[in-house]
Amino acid sequence: MSARILGVHPADDGGLPMAVRRAAAAGARALQLFTAPPTYYNEKVTLKPDKAAKVHDALDAAGIARHHVMVHAAYVLNTASPEEPKALRARAGLAKELERTTVLGAWGCCFHPGSAGEGDPQEAAVRVGQAIRHALENVPEVNRTRVLIENTAGAGRTMGRTAEEIALMLAQVPPELRHRTGYGLDTCHLFAAGHDLHSSRDAQRALLEHFARVTGERPAFLHLNDSQHPFASNKDRHALIGEGAIGAEPFRWLLNDPFSEGIPLILETPSERRTVVEDDVTADPADARMIALLEGFLAA
Repeated sequence: MSARILGVHPADDGGLPMAVRRAAAAGARALQLFTAPPTYYNEKVTLKPDKAAKVHDALDAAGIARHHVMVHAAYVLNTASPEEPKALRARAGLAKELERTTVLGAWGCCFHPGSAGEGDPQEAAVRVGQAIRHALENVPEVNRTRVLIENTAGAGRTMGRTAEEIALMLAQVPPELRHRTGYGLDTCHLFAAGHDLHSSRDAQRALLEHFARVTGERPAFLHLNDSQHPFASNKDRHALIGEGAIGAEPFRWLLNDPFSEGIPLILETPSERRTVVEDDVTADPADARMIALLEGFLAA
């Protein structure tokens, strides 16, 4: 069994190069980060070349490949919104996310599709796909960077809970652009949305195969998170691996399944530190502990 590309989403206090150093200190081969504050649309925020160069220098020093970096888009982007001003602003924000991610040379930027609100879910899925298309058409392809849909826990009218919804979003992208998009799966979101990834290895494999069959492709990344809440709760609250309702064993199955090979596997589990000193390059203890736990699953 080959090594897996395990990563974390470290604190970026002190700047993005500090996040890289903290990920490396945790023993990670990958990391996830924000390129702008995640509570704003950031539709006019650019990533300057000198800032990107500092991140590249930190990655090179840490021995982390640029293509093992994931960018998480702002949480406020609601590309599914039936309210045109919100949808258009979210679409512009998503394009800027792709632009900044491309400057970094990262694997991709993942985003939450958002909520259909009072609108029709199918129409909402189409709007999400159109937002992806807009981003791809307005940001030149200079490397392999992709826009990636993240599945959701299914609370309220949020979109992306099922493989069918994700497939409809991706279907809005022209064939010549499809290689620049895709999707990823968050284990907590799957569990919370009522997908069985935990009862048996066979059930987990059937779930992964279902997503691959319906969308036409395998997931491009995985978020590895246990769940604070029970199965089918529709609540997105992450827990440390083995300390939540999913339990440790399903993660052992997942890490030893070919579906997890060759893609970023990013932990978004709770931090142990409440505050981070800007010049502190040490890893969050919980991140280091989780990486060691997952590596143990591979070695067993």
